[in-house]
Amino acid sequence: MTPPESRTKPVQRASHRSFGPIADLEAHLPEEWWRKIFNALYIKTDGDVVENAENTRQEVDFILASTALTPDSKILDLCCGQGRHVLELARRGFTQVTGMDRSRYLIRLARRRAQAEQLSVTLREGDARTPRLPDDSLDCVCIMGNSFGYFSDKQDDEKVLRAVGKLLRQSGTLVLDLADGDWLTTHFEPRSWEWIDEHHFVCRERSLAADGERLISREVIVNDETGVLADQFYAERLYSVESITQLLDSVGFRNVRFHGALDTRSDREQDLGMMAHRNLLTADAPIKPAKKTRRMVPLNIAVVLGDPRLPDQVKRGGKFNPEDIDTVARLKDALGELEGYQFRYIDNHKTLLQDLAAQPTDLVFNLCDEGLNNDAFKELHVPAMLDMLGLPYTGAAPQALATCYDKGLVRAAAVQLDIPVPAESYIRPGDHGATLPSVFPAILKPNYGDSSEGITKDAVVDNQADLLAYLETLHSNFPGRPVLVQEFLPGQEFSVALMGNPSRDLRALTLLEVDYSGLPAELPRILGYESKWHPESPYWTNIHYKEATLGYDEQAKLIDYSMRLFERLGCRDYARFDYRTDRSGTIKLLEVNPNPGWCWDGKQNLMAGFAGLSYSAMLSVILKAAVDRSGLAKNCTSKATKASTARALA
Repeated sequence: MTPPESRTKPVQRASHRSFGPIADLEAHLPEEWWRKIFNALYIKTDGDVVENAENTRQEVDFILASTALTPDSKILDLCCGQGRHVLELARRGFTQVTGMDRSRYLIRLARRRAQAEQLSVTLREGDARTPRLPDDSLDCVCIMGNSFGYFSDKQDDEKVLRAVGKLLRQSGTLVLDLADGDWLTTHFEPRSWEWIDEHHFVCRERSLAADGERLISREVIVNDETGVLADQFYAERLYSVESITQLLDSVGFRNVRFHGALDTRSDREQDLGMMAHRNLLTADAPIKPAKKTRRMVPLNIAVVLGDPRLPDQVKRGGKFNPEDIDTVARLKDALGELEGYQFRYIDNHKTLLQDLAAQPTDLVFNLCDEGLNNDAFKELHVPAMLDMLGLPYTGAAPQALATCYDKGLVRAAAVQLDIPVPAESYIRPGDHGATLPSVFPAILKPNYGDSSEGITKDAVVDNQADLLAYLETLHSNFPGRPVLVQEFLPGQEFSVALMGNPSRDLRALTLLEVDYSGLPAELPRILGYESKWHPESPYWTNIHYKEATLGYDEQAKLIDYSMRLFERLGCRDYARFDYRTDRSGTIKLLEVNPNPGWCWDGKQNLMAGFAGLSYSAMLSVILKAAVDRSGLAKNCTSKATKASTARALA
């Protein structure tokens, strides 16, 4: 039976289009089919096997019988799915178990289950080809549940095994559970169908790829009341005993041993598909050449910050406060934990140019979101200055900062990309004859601004009189700035944090939801100026943050919107995207934040924490993204500097 936590919206949605009869399954197979298929529907269709507790116990019995693991051994379950092996190992007393999977939905499901049982495990999103874990750190890597061979290019399978070889200690073991390719080549079922519960059934078609090396499958999942829920395609490379042994040998694994086949159990006892016949094998880690000892020369990083000597009109009281000084101290502590870098800090804007030139600088960590001379309108001046000096730096370039500072331009870009946005009127300074919206409630905000300037509890208005009154307030407080009057979105509020860069390693952290439940009922639900700068305000004390409660499809949609905007607006290394739901349930874009708040208690770090990253690790990801994008690893002239850069990126 499917567990309650997996019954999310994807299995309740209205009918989807089906392709109908297809002559060539391979022609419809997406190259990266595995990016979207492992969701709540997967738990339904394959639950008879992958949610079968006896299968899990049997497979963990095999892992322990075929290895020399002890309770303190370091184990990685790669492609761990919903964490069934990880959790079973933890139940048996293993204390250093990590699960990694590409599917955000399955990792979140695994975390909820671990929390419900109070099991101490580490669960991370990640690509099996680039696990981003320390080399020589693991005693065992398991790839269970027939999770090997998904990639369209066989070289990607080789990349997975090479990555595993690097992670394993010299005495480590690979445990691999994969389909019996010889058997499936001649025994697969071309067509089948089965009821998966009392209201859902699945029809399947299968055929061999043109090269005979992969089995292509199609699933049409149907609800007996609403119709087709999904018409999807997937594939797996068919490895024989000889071909997988050959591949393991080619990447250096030793002593490949086959341990027979698994007796797969099914709650439905119908179509086992790719899980019908599986081979179990182990292999010893590759022999690694002795590492050459090199003198490590760290990268010289100049950290540019706001100037505490100058006024700052955005901050509480118009100046730096004790909490701002504490934030910088926490930053320095976190950066002090990172290896491969040597940091110096520059916060005197009067001598900024001289200070940058005073010492060799490989990269500038641009954390000056206050702007040059603490003028928010001059945030783009800092990277412009760095461009003039020819210094690479973290974060967005001047053009992206200028574009995103103008909320109207961001809205136009979103509309062009078919991303929903709130209805809006643009009021120029001094324009008293503008057409004002007739739909209330509405929210007013300066078109140019940062840190929620001008957005207070009075910014949400319910009638024309209040609108005109607050419009006059904004014209008075922010002369010369256009004002936006938007429909007020009363629903849930979400944030998406992206880290990395397009075409490299751009990825989303765990999504955040704003929790307004503790806010007094008479106050509008907004993250305004009071929530960021007034400690005595109920907005400061009663607003909290949590992992987003959205279903898998909605989260995937927001991540897709954000990635499109990230590239279109020219964001780099990291950015945050805020969304809110209207009355009808449509999630619409609020704003885009290139170079978002980097502080320890900001949204970016909260989302990193949800994803299992420490504050220092989050800062390290930003640095690594900039180092990679800037080509510093390739352009370093000394071998020692190359080694230090490689270490920083490991």
